[in-house]
Amino acid sequence: MLFNPSRDEARLFLFESWRKHRARELLTPLEDLAAQLIAKHPEYFAVLENPQQHQEKDFLPEQGETNPFLHLMMHLTIEEQISIDQPAGIRAHFVRLTQQFESEHDAQHHMMECLSEMIWKAQRDHAQPDAAVYFACLEKQ
Repeated sequence: MLFNPSRDEARLFLFESWRKHRARELLTPLEDLAAQLIAKHPEYFAVLENPQQHQEKDFLPEQGETNPFLHLMMHLTIEEQISIDQPAGIRAHFVRLTQQFESEHDAQHHMMECLSEMIWKAQRDHAQPDAAVYFACLEKQ
């Protein structure tokens, strides 16, 4: 699947996936997965249905805002990790968390916290993301 878009490309991809889904147009497998994830987040429908207003909008955590694009792209990242079991062992963590929380979606949200922590530490330290940080966090979940 390996999908590494820029911020604008990611946003356009999500806008277009949701538009095509709503118009009942043919979707690629990745667009279909994105549309399924969007459908689980009705709180983001208004954003995704108004690209002109939200394409350039910054979502600031300091103002209590969740970035819907980042959230959805992290779901896609986790879906990809699970599908190819990379980093090795991630699928087992997903299965365990799904059983623990009785929901694949909730399991992914817990995984997202750990993925965010790993990315934040890598950026802070000017280093590559470290799967050991990711797994250490997942083991605390």
